[in-house]
Amino acid sequence: MKSVSARLAVGIGCRRGASADAIEHAVRLALGPHSLGDIAIVASIDAKRDEAGLLAFCERHRLPLCFYRADEIARAPRTTTSQHAAKHLNVDGVCEPCALLAGNAQTLIVPKTIGCGVTVAIAVARGSCAGAA
Repeated sequence: MKSVSARLAVGIGCRRGASADAIEHAVRLALGPHSLGDIAIVASIDAKRDEAGLLAFCERHRLPLCFYRADEIARAPRTTTSQHAAKHLNVDGVCEPCALLAGNAQTLIVPKTIGCGVTVAIAVARGSCAGAA
């Protein structure tokens, strides 16, 4: 159950077929002292719209999930570049720009972390995921 203090925007990138458990493990590691209940929104690239593990993770924890198109991600504040995302998704990155977009933020509180084929970045959420694909 989400806590009243929900305020984090979590951007997630994952390899095709990543399990809900692998995604949860990576998110919990990135959260550090925060809990899943502190998450206000989860975001990813629209190419992950049908990613079963991502959908199952969000459903399991009743977390709202939004998606951004590549052109929206390209307009996000500059973050680190991912060669994998550039090659396979035609964007410089997924988790960091998605966290910033979903949080309506300019800075990350947790830059890209990588574990189990999943990347996670976190920003403080300052609004909703309006305008997402």
